[in-house]
Amino acid sequence: MKFVTVRELRNRPGRVWDDLRDDDLVLTANGKPVGILVGVEEEGLEDTLASLRRARALQAVSRLRQQAAVTGARELTPRQVATEIRAVRRRRPS
Repeated sequence: MKFVTVRELRNRPGRVWDDLRDDDLVLTANGKPVGILVGVEEEGLEDTLASLRRARALQAVSRLRQQAAVTGARELTPRQVATEIRAVRRRRPS
C-alpha cells in the first residue's frame, strides 16, 4: 500500500494516476489518512462501490458489537431494547 499526500495529488496528478494503476493509494493530509483511492474500471464501478459500502457497514456493526460487549448492552432483552429506543426517540427534537 502506498501513501500519497493531498499536495502530491494536486501538484502531480499524472504520477498519482500512474501509481493508482499498480496499487490502491492512501490519501493523507498533514500526515494523517483522509481517504483511499481505489483504481476501478468503468464496468466494475458499481460492484466496487457496493463492496466498499458493504465493508463500511460490516465495520460499523463490528464496532457496535464491541461497544455493546464493553457496556453490557449485549445482555439487554428485546423488551429492554425497545424501551431504550422509545426513550431516545422521545428525547429527539421533532
